[in-house]
Amino acid sequence: MIIGRVIGDVVATQKSPSHEGRKLLLIQPLNLDGTDRGEAVLALDAVDAGVGEQVLVVQEGFSAMTAAGRPNSPIDMTVVGVIDHIDLVP
Repeated sequence: MIIGRVIGDVVATQKSPSHEGRKLLLIQPLNLDGTDRGEAVLALDAVDAGVGEQVLVVQEGFSAMTAAGRPNSPIDMTVVGVIDHIDLVP
């Protein structure tokens, strides 16, 4: 799983039938301190997340498919939670 921030929506005029009715989000992975980590990725939205929100993303195929309720679909990443806050214990 990764922590990320939603930085945009992706509009696709054609997509796999298994993706119908779900948003695609552009996610910027984050370090625990909130700084950007790596390149942005695409994820299917299962929790109605919005731009600017910090989210939890599952990034393994089987977990992503089942979390989205779409088994046997071509899904690699799914947003499974919106993060309210993160507490780091020293």
